[in-house]
Amino acid sequence: MRTALLQSSGRPGSTAENLKVLDEAAGRAAAAGAGLLVTSELFLTGYAIGDGVGRLAEAADGDAADAVAETATRHGVAVAYGYPERAGESVFNSVQLISADGTRLANYRKTHLFGCFEQEHFVPGEQPVVQAELNGLTVGLMICYDVEFPENVRAHALAGTDLLLVPTAQMHPFQFVAESVVPVRAFENQMYVAYVNRVGPEGEFEFVGLSVLAGPDGIARARAGRSEELVVADADPAFLAASRENNPYLKDRRPGLYGSLA
Repeated sequence: MRTALLQSSGRPGSTAENLKVLDEAAGRAAAAGAGLLVTSELFLTGYAIGDGVGRLAEAADGDAADAVAETATRHGVAVAYGYPERAGESVFNSVQLISADGTRLANYRKTHLFGCFEQEHFVPGEQPVVQAELNGLTVGLMICYDVEFPENVRAHALAGTDLLLVPTAQMHPFQFVAESVVPVRAFENQMYVAYVNRVGPEGEFEFVGLSVLAGPDGIARARAGRSEELVVADADPAFLAASRENNPYLKDRRPGLYGSLA
């Protein structure tokens, strides 16, 4: 499945403007033959917007979700987008996957909150593995800091995830995660990982870009630089099946030895 990574911080503080940016990117992704477009973490509102997070948070089936579904349908491309999710009195850092026909396929709430900002404004999710079937692939959802916990990604591998989508807000000086950790996660778990970052200064943060679609061989199929851009690459199920056949990591596991990890 051809996958487009939208490396952009959008227009922090304006959901309406970010929906316009998403719509334009969806058109470009579709023109490039992509079946899926993935945004950065909290793309719909911005990341470093302080109390604006709570003000702009919406339900998973709210107006913004309807607008994304309309964009997905009009351009014929599935969309995974980061946003703050309002659920009762709680706000979650979430990513939602909507199919090319506008169906809401899956919604994931970030389970590992990074730093004081996130811990102040969000409630952590409790479901580590969220998946959906899309264009012949089992797609999993995760957000930023979550991918830095090997247990999280291994849980997806054991549940059969083929393509792991990771909207992120990776900041300086942690660029080694995009450069090194993410390709290793893809290799050691035998899956594709789409890691999609924000870029440039925002509030007190400097986001480093370097979005990547890493293959199960640990090699980047696409890699963005340090500016706003849309990069496109393929997640190939045939290559994935061959790689899993040849790589023994998962079948050589000895779970009986790992009890102390929990």
